[in-house]
Amino acid sequence: MRRELDIITKQSFDFFETEERAREQILCRCRQIVRNSANVIRVVHRQEQDKARELLNSTQELVHSINEDFGKHYELVHSGFVHDAQKEFAEGYISLALVYGEEMPGPDEIGVSHAAYLNGRGETAGELRRYLFDSLRRGDLSHGEDLLNTMDDIYGVLMLVDFPEALTHGLRHTSDAVRGTVERTMGDLAMALIQRLSE
Repeated sequence: MRRELDIITKQSFDFFETEERAREQILCRCRQIVRNSANVIRVVHRQEQDKARELLNSTQELVHSINEDFGKHYELVHSGFVHDAQKEFAEGYISLALVYGEEMPGPDEIGVSHAAYLNGRGETAGELRRYLFDSLRRGDLSHGEDLLNTMDDIYGVLMLVDFPEALTHGLRHTSDAVRGTVERTMGDLAMALIQRLSE
């Protein structure tokens, strides 16, 4: 009995040591994904489309490497920190597509979970608001209504997703934040247009 217990204990220790090593490697890649994704959004706002695309391509390799290299570590690959990294990556990808009028990829296409994708899509509304106001500061009103409509479309999709939070990973909170962003932007854009007309 004691010998069996020792064998099982050693197997458990070996398992957790392997998981810990995998976790550290995944965390390292997730941190890089988050950094790269923030840089994607930064260069999108600077209108450096080629640089954003280059960053996205290298980041996508990291996202795929987690799925491919650590597939057998199911709990780690489906953990909160991987979800957050995927969400940031999806936000960068979708922001680039929406700002430049490109075809928007789906979650399977970029290698992220559906929950991460929808949360990233929701957070894109804030980036569109920022891009809209950057355009207004440059005196460009041409994209204002289109960007606002896109933000409203994002909210329209998110509010239809009525599944438990355990599946959607905080999507309800994201949806509420998007609604507030759309409402504020609507008022701010109306004021900017009125001000422009009165000049």
